[in-house]
Amino acid sequence: MPDPSESEAEFVEDVARFFTDEGLPAVAGRVIGWLLICDPPEQTAAQLAGALDASRSSIGNATRMLTPSGLIEGRRRRGERQEYFRIAPDGWSRMLAARYAKATAFRDVIVRGLDALADAPADRRERLEHVDELYEFLQAELPGLWERWETRDRPGRAQGRP
Repeated sequence: MPDPSESEAEFVEDVARFFTDEGLPAVAGRVIGWLLICDPPEQTAAQLAGALDASRSSIGNATRMLTPSGLIEGRRRRGERQEYFRIAPDGWSRMLAARYAKATAFRDVIVRGLDALADAPADRRERLEHVDELYEFLQAELPGLWERWETRDRPGRAQGRP
């Protein structure tokens, strides 16, 4: 398998920097970046390690970190022991849906904080109230936005593709 071209490697590093800023290790961002553009779209840990010049253990740690979000999925092919990783077909949607669910859960925590500070002075409650307002807005607006995303017209939909 050929090494990534210079422009491909730069793209992978751009993705890695983006996700590093989001709190992920750089290697996890590189895995995402490479899986977005690699050919074939499914890669073994050995292929990922070779393309990204990373150790197999760091690739293993990255894929274990990325699979619970639903963005990356591992699959085994019949008769093979190796696992192949790819960006899940609906991975970005699943990842964002999981984040949305966490936002809803976090609002519940904020509401409990407001209850705990029910008798506190207004200036002490202000920070929590601001966060509560933001999350209340997101809870009201995101379902409609999500529904528009799910039901939008897309090229290929008319040809029977999901």
